[in-house]
Amino acid sequence: MLLAVDIGNTQTTIGLFVGEELVAHWRITTDSQKTADEYAAILYGLFRLEGIDSNKVSAAIISSVVPPLTPAFVDAVLGRWGIDPIIVGPGMKTGVPIRYENPKEVGADRIVNAVAAIKKYGAPLICIDFGTATTFDAISDAGEYLGGAILPGVMISLESLFTRTAKLPRIELVNPKRAIGRTTVESMQSGIVYGVIGQVNELTRRFQEELAEKATVVATGGLASTIGPMCELVEVVDLNLTLEGLRLIYELNTKN
Repeated sequence: MLLAVDIGNTQTTIGLFVGEELVAHWRITTDSQKTADEYAAILYGLFRLEGIDSNKVSAAIISSVVPPLTPAFVDAVLGRWGIDPIIVGPGMKTGVPIRYENPKEVGADRIVNAVAAIKKYGAPLICIDFGTATTFDAISDAGEYLGGAILPGVMISLESLFTRTAKLPRIELVNPKRAIGRTTVESMQSGIVYGVIGQVNELTRRFQEELAEKATVVATGGLASTIGPMCELVEVVDLNLTLEGLRLIYELNTKN
């Protein structure tokens, strides 16, 4: 079994593959204070909950946008299974040419998403990841990573309204009943949700114009299932896109 781990700023996504099949997956809170032993215990507990024999793990791959936390996961995997995991980073084979001015600036998760999206949906593509930040990535019809856009994530926006204003409450993210809110909570929900939808639609439209061709629009990330279906230009919601990309990159870098 292949253990795939994507360490994000807010959530860490974990998947187990048998061949090409994703047999189990989980999301846990990213906590940079946890030790390798604690993460090893979490992994072991997740496997037990699903009735999975953890001894069958034979390989691992990790992508991370939280560099201080990467060693903890590496040590957890190395200590529990004696496996030295592959770390996604510059110089790896991905099959995706990067046309960013400085390719090292591109987050590992964005390239991993591109690899999976191209394989599953073809190119050209626009990938939207609803994570801590909301990221847009453009892939040309030749399968090249062109660049993208980064904006504050939905939860960051919600939290900033609460922490940076004196009287606005912390609220739950739900689909608004109407655009014109009749209460403070409704007004905040309308502003956040419909505001994000407006950002997504406008950026997607501009990406399509600059690509000069019809690109498939794929949404992923922790809030993709909530926000994606409400965005008129999003065609596919794929919550496991990053895990699939990790599997593909592992296979590409371990072929004899």
